[in-house]
Amino acid sequence: MSNEAKSSPVRPPSLDGWPLLGALAAILTIAALAAFASTGGSEGIRMAIRLTARTSLALFLLAFTASAMFRIRPNPWTRWQLRNRRQLGLGFAVSHLLHAIAIIALAVTDPKLFAELGGSSMLVAGGSAYLVIAAMAATSFDRTAALIGAVAWRRLHLFGAWYIWLSFMVTFGKRAQLDMAYWPFIAALLGAAALRLIVNVLPFPVLRR
Repeated sequence: MSNEAKSSPVRPPSLDGWPLLGALAAILTIAALAAFASTGGSEGIRMAIRLTARTSLALFLLAFTASAMFRIRPNPWTRWQLRNRRQLGLGFAVSHLLHAIAIIALAVTDPKLFAELGGSSMLVAGGSAYLVIAAMAATSFDRTAALIGAVAWRRLHLFGAWYIWLSFMVTFGKRAQLDMAYWPFIAALLGAAALRLIVNVLPFPVLRR
């Protein structure tokens, strides 16, 4: 291998904008269906629930840290992440919609198991987060963002981002008490929060897209 090949930078994904969101929606849907089809029945639905919880977290963290990552380390990858922050956030909304569909499917097909796993309290606890996600997704388009105004948009998305972060912390934190496999997710959430707070305190350069 030549020195030129060794030193060439790794390129970010080539997909951008709305084609990226379309690809994410297709991949997430196929993956959730494949998780369900792997065993079928209630266990298949639970696998889809677990999968979409993880894909939701990954996409949320990419959107949540986009600005901070670019300000700390501007490079092709973080520039791509920032440029597609809106699509990554909407991809998170799609993933969490699939997550909700899987939860409802479990409630309908196996109400006894659903009750054992938390039942209606799980729906109530997650309901407020879904309202916030819906509001943020609805205002992630130029026309709807303009309708509510820049100040209201910033307040909604700042509050919503931290509310969703807290919702993930509570959800994964409960599971981390019973299963150490969830601790890396907690660490990722704490790291993302620290990253955003550090960027707001330290004098990093002004954001440039």
